[in-house]
Amino acid sequence: MLRGLYNWTLSLAASKSAEWWLAFIAFVESSVFLVPADVLYLPMALSRPERAYRYALIATVASVLGGIAGWFIGHYAYDAVARPILEFYGKYDEFEKLRAGAGTGFIILMLITSGAAHLPPIKVVTILSGVIGVNLALFIVLAIVARGARFLLLAWLLRRYGEPIREFIEKRLGLIAGAAAAALILLYILVKYAL
Repeated sequence: MLRGLYNWTLSLAASKSAEWWLAFIAFVESSVFLVPADVLYLPMALSRPERAYRYALIATVASVLGGIAGWFIGHYAYDAVARPILEFYGKYDEFEKLRAGAGTGFIILMLITSGAAHLPPIKVVTILSGVIGVNLALFIVLAIVARGARFLLLAWLLRRYGEPIREFIEKRLGLIAGAAAAALILLYILVKYAL
């Protein structure tokens, strides 16, 4: 099922309506969808590098708007909408563990790690932000920074290095970003418990 979803998303990059699909997938990725917008963004930006920043802006705006939708789902429709989504993806128990110990500082950290390495998936962070009642204005600013940094960094890398960076991004950047995310988590734990 996941491979089929991935292939379908990738096929959209060649369509005339690719920008609309990018916006749609970035929007729903931030609230309910499993496939990240990167699988559409990367081939689009590689095929038309002069539009990489435009695509990054589209993906950022749509992702933030989807994040706001996720926040509202978590805040106002947790039992009716969010819980069934989390159960569908098998993430409900993990979500409840996060919910028990989450605060605004933790949400900030999760937005950064999700923006850098999809850890945890952005939809989990947005829904959790709404559930625990993170200030919506603060959430929007943080989402713009986290998601914008990700897509703009990818645009810069693709414009600067082109096709050779694609393999690096697809195979190694996740590991590097994961290591950076682990370092941020460790730093957060050290600061939290040292004070």
